[in-house]
Order: sequence, then C-alpha cells, then structure tokens
Amino acid sequence: MSFRELKIKTNVVKRIAKEQISYGKELESQQKRIDKLIADEADEADVRKQKEVLEETVQMIPDVKRRLAAAVQELSTMVADPKYAGSSELEEAQQVLDDMQ
Repeated sequence: MSFRELKIKTNVVKRIAKEQISYGKELESQQKRIDKLIADEADEADVRKQKEVLEETVQMIPDVKRRLAAAVQELSTMVADPKYAGSSELEEAQQVLDDMQ
C-alpha cells in the first residue's frame, strides 16, 4: 500500500469520527426540540414527526460506531507496516489513532 492510501485511511477515520460527533449533537438537539414542542403543547402530528426524525438519528449511531471501529482497525493495521516508518503520513495516522482512544 502507498503513502497516499495511508493518508486516505487517516482522513476516513477523521471524517467518520466527526460524523459520530455530529450525530450525537443532532440527537441532543432533536430531543430538546421534542421536549420544547411537548412543553408548548404543539400539534401531536408535529411531535410525532420530530420523534420519527429522532428515531432515524438513533438508528444511525450504531452504524457510525461500527464503521468507525472498522476504519480504526484498518488504519491500525496500516500503521503497523514498517514501510511507513518516519513518514509524516505515519505521524498523522498515529496522532489520529491516539485521539480515538
């Protein structure tokens, strides 16, 4: 595998990690939105629709976690390859892996 592939795998891990954070924030935001609608005694259809949106978000979280774990595993395997020793790509990949822990 090439240095370019190592860089791509590193960026994949970064992107999926950001996606995981985003879904977590969306979950929190959506729950607050639903709580506000209920407190304001909004139309039941509006509340139900927002709960559907919340459920879609909840369903995405396990998928993102699974994809992140797979991407981290692939990157870890690549980092262990001695041909990348001393490269800036390796340093970046190791930093990303350290940040994941």
